[in-house]
Amino acid sequence: MSILKNFTSLEDVSDPVALVDQVIKCKSELQNREFAKGLSFVMLFFNPSLRTRLSSQRAAQLIGMDSMVLDVGSGWPLEFELGQVMDLDKSEHIKEAAQVISQYADIIGIRSFPSLKDRNLDYSEPVLNAFLEYAGKPIVNLESGTGHPLQGLADMTTIREFRKTEKPRILLTWAPHPRALPQSVPNSFAEWTLSQGYELTIAHPEGYELNPQFTEGANVVYNPEKAYEGIDFVYAKNWSSYADYGKISNSDPRWMVDQQKMLITNQAYFMHCLPVRRNVIVRDEVIDSKQSLVIKQANNRTFAALAVLKNIISHMNT
Repeated sequence: MSILKNFTSLEDVSDPVALVDQVIKCKSELQNREFAKGLSFVMLFFNPSLRTRLSSQRAAQLIGMDSMVLDVGSGWPLEFELGQVMDLDKSEHIKEAAQVISQYADIIGIRSFPSLKDRNLDYSEPVLNAFLEYAGKPIVNLESGTGHPLQGLADMTTIREFRKTEKPRILLTWAPHPRALPQSVPNSFAEWTLSQGYELTIAHPEGYELNPQFTEGANVVYNPEKAYEGIDFVYAKNWSSYADYGKISNSDPRWMVDQQKMLITNQAYFMHCLPVRRNVIVRDEVIDSKQSLVIKQANNRTFAALAVLKNIISHMNT
């Protein structure tokens, strides 16, 4: 088993292929509920969650770990800037809050979305990095301004389970959405896919290029039909512009995933991280088909979190 000190991004993982192996192993073996008995996993949600919250709690339960959840964003505003006169709406500074939480937690999970207003601020990951600096305990990224590594790990597990060749051809396609969404999931999906040695095509309208830090080695196309030819896995996701940060410049329904596009693939599987806007992102006929993996992806979220927690605990015990 590879050893993780933190799990904040792909950079924390020395061998991403081996970590996917470990997730699959976790699925096939009976878990020891004494493995993490007496340890606590505190999860702080600055933004709401369904899959991440429940799957992470379930993963902790499977190894006997206590889990505690605090919805910080809805009732406990924290100050992250140093030197501030705290006479407005912020109740507590991160310097005290992180140190206090670290006394109750053996591992801390953080979920904090970007503002989509200030690219430099969002990509500096102020919330995640504040806890790394002040908490003194292992940190797990439950989705941040720039990435969602647990989702990426679960996605790679799903592809490994259903791939028909060692090097499947994978398409990450932008699709329309009525709201501006972060680049976090597509960033992580792109870099995790490339870390496995798979062939990745990213399709989107012009102006929706992702940060090249996450996509180096991918083939980028701007045609919503051509991109599907010969593809083995289609991963649909919306994201707002990185260059014109946080903006929506295109809502063309031609980018929705439909059966006509899927017919020119190599009998491709359909993937999405959920939640999904049906008949906006993807047609019912695709997401309800036997080629849809979205529910299996969601199930793999538990085992991705389980493998990460076991890795971190193993590091703590060395």
